Amino acid sequence: MRWLRTLGEVVRSGLTIEETRLEPLLALRTAAGVAIVVGPALWLVSPAYAASAALGAYSAGAATFQRTWRPRKVIALGAGVGLALSTFVGYLAAGRLVTFLPLLAVWAFAAGMAWSLGSTAGIVAATTVGSLLVTVTLPTSVGRALEHAAVIALGGVAQALLILLFPIRRWGAHRDALADALAAVADYARRLRHDPAAPFDPEPLMTARDAAAVTPSQARTRPPVLHGPRGLAERILPVVAALADPDVGAPAEGPGRDRARELLATAADVLDAAARSIRCGTPAEVPPGSADVLRVDEEHEVLEGPARQAAERLVELLAEALEIARSGGAPGRAPTPSGPASGQFLVRPTMFRLVPVVVRAVRRELRRDSPVFRHAVRLAAVATLGYLIASRLPVGHGYWAPIASVMVMRPDFHRTYARAVGRLAGTLAGVALATGIVRALGPDAHVFGALAVLSAAVSYTLIRTGYAYSQCFTAAYVVFLLGMGGQAWEQTVQERVVLTLLGGSLAMLAYVVYPAWETSRLPGRLADWLAADGRYAAAVLRSYAEPTRERRADARRALLASREARAAWQEAYDQARQEPVHPRGLTSREAQEAQEALQRFDRAAMLMESHVPRADSRSVPEAERFAEALEADTAQAATDVREHRNPDWGRVEEMLRAWDGAGDRNPVVRREAELQKRALEDLATAVSRTPLERDVGSAREERRVRAAVAAEGAGSGPAHRGG
Repeated sequence: MRWLRTLGEVVRSGLTIEETRLEPLLALRTAAGVAIVVGPALWLVSPAYAASAALGAYSAGAATFQRTWRPRKVIALGAGVGLALSTFVGYLAAGRLVTFLPLLAVWAFAAGMAWSLGSTAGIVAATTVGSLLVTVTLPTSVGRALEHAAVIALGGVAQALLILLFPIRRWGAHRDALADALAAVADYARRLRHDPAAPFDPEPLMTARDAAAVTPSQARTRPPVLHGPRGLAERILPVVAALADPDVGAPAEGPGRDRARELLATAADVLDAAARSIRCGTPAEVPPGSADVLRVDEEHEVLEGPARQAAERLVELLAEALEIARSGGAPGRAPTPSGPASGQFLVRPTMFRLVPVVVRAVRRELRRDSPVFRHAVRLAAVATLGYLIASRLPVGHGYWAPIASVMVMRPDFHRTYARAVGRLAGTLAGVALATGIVRALGPDAHVFGALAVLSAAVSYTLIRTGYAYSQCFTAAYVVFLLGMGGQAWEQTVQERVVLTLLGGSLAMLAYVVYPAWETSRLPGRLADWLAADGRYAAAVLRSYAEPTRERRADARRALLASREARAAWQEAYDQARQEPVHPRGLTSREAQEAQEALQRFDRAAMLMESHVPRADSRSVPEAERFAEALEADTAQAATDVREHRNPDWGRVEEMLRAWDGAGDRNPVVRREAELQKRALEDLATAVSRTPLERDVGSAREERRVRAAVAAEGAGSGPAHRGG
């Protein structure tokens, strides 16, 4: 994808309306938080204090709309405190560029590194940079700076109190995450009816697991229905895959296949009903014929062997899902998860214990090739440069340019450019809207205050439908806010448009000068996924050789690591497809074929896991030897892929031949091992180079090295190649 085509995609993405469920009650509550602090401050003190209060309340309210699993009131309080701190520290350094610019650079760099903790932390940290830039113009003394900081923090406190007093859909985000996981497995079961080799995206299960991690205080108030269904979805997933697969499950044609399709359709209906029950907290209607379909008749059941085992296991699991759907998550009626995990929960660190977690996360990203580190460097450079340029222009409110840059910049190329387009379009529309309203109503501080609150309410309502549309009313909100403070709105309109264009341009230019292209990192991401998949498949095989609880726990940990590696690959692959650079190491076709091969390898391991024997079952010693060969070959192949060499599966092929010679104690696991070998062969075909391709690649690399050495010898240093 080249630059012109990429920019066209960026414009479309920046102006796209995202289909999402609006939450007007949440928007109304958050806008009420803005009104509660703006009204009294405007009435009792001054427009300047009202502007500070509005800044704190609006930014803290916007932070609560980010997707996070911590309590919203904690996010609002944290945002308010961060904004207040940046306001006060910014005032202390303001007045002289020699003190303010270093502070701005360090603060912006720290805000960029906050992305190592997640998108919510990164976005909230970016708002504190905006506060640092804008509020230095409000106070006139240290005492006044403290007062303004306190008023800003009060805005966060007001939002937190409203969340505490008027809870809306408590645990709603956690319910949605769990319901989405069950619905994803339901959709997978439906697709398996028509395509037994359909792929499954584990992202909903990963999100549900992330949502299930709670602090001890959250664990005491979590609804009972949020305890067990996530594990149920995890257990149903491999069973439906094993039932649908013609190699190890139901036959490809005939009555057995019809029976499998019937069971899969019923499983999808029951899981959808359970998802609706969890999402709404009320009993859901289950199709009336489900119980009849889920009855396995000993005499007339057409499924046999492994397929029948999978059907019986599926019926047991769906009985739990039926109970969840009928209970509606009511206290005392929600089913209790079975097994040793029933009394345990995934621990999320409290705010006080989060410090070492933050330190470790930031330390991991403090390296030159990290996208987060590069984002932090870009953020610091652009904020400082934007402030310097704007301060030299014959306009007021020069801080708008660096604020525009900071708020649109993201660690990846596509979102940065799309948000820059969206912010400019939204600003133009919002300024035009505010201009028309001001012309019609005339200047009045109280009217402007009311219009600012109304604009905030609409902005909150549209915050998840697209950045441009929310930014339209955010721009109107700022114009009304400055008009409330006595600024000439005619000057505000022109300045905001020009400085927003300047800030967006700087943000886009920064990514070109110092990019963090994912295209060049694709071989490494693929290698990480391959190695993690090899460890997962080997752990499952060892469960056959030694069917114990410890082996199952090892397989579970390996599965989670494999999913994380796959998610990292998928994110990098999706970003690389949107980047305007030439493929490096993997072409688009090779990356697509390699992804499909590893997905089949994943599927084979999942099918194998669905038939893991019980603790009292007979072991399969050949599985242990094959696991060692598989883990060794995939680890070496990961190194080969990373270094652009052709992978080899000699140990795997040798162990499969030895397995054939030792007899077939478990034909199911032997067939699944063969499926894994075929997937690995397809992967090797996708990433391998012919001798001619290797020679051409070596010649190109040699020319690049010679050019770099020549440039260094001339005193200009090695040529920059885009990271």
